[in-house]
Amino acid sequence: MPQSTASRFMRAAPEVPVADLDEAIAYYSDRLGFRTASRMPNGEYAVVERNDVALHLFSDGEVPAAIAFHIFVDGLDPLEQELGARGAQITQAIELKPWGTRDFRVVDPFGNEIKFTEPAQ
Repeated sequence: MPQSTASRFMRAAPEVPVADLDEAIAYYSDRLGFRTASRMPNGEYAVVERNDVALHLFSDGEVPAAIAFHIFVDGLDPLEQELGARGAQITQAIELKPWGTRDFRVVDPFGNEIKFTEPAQ
């Protein structure tokens, strides 16, 4: 079926499971440079943002299964340097991937893997 020309995807906002919301907010703020955009009063859900990327952090009392996702960026090299200087847990330095991108990977305290990605030049 052909793709609709009337609809355009604008952005994604993944829901990221965490065991401790306060710890997650601190990590995403201090280590990855996000800011808290909102937090639900019950303490189980928060949204952190950086530029046009929003991550929805949630804790439901269960031990969460970790997820992985890509955040596409412009300026991968300085971002890796920035996050390294902030103390982010970088699990893979920048690598050229066979599918035509470069990425580096960070893991949060709950095992979620964030792949910061840009097209290879």
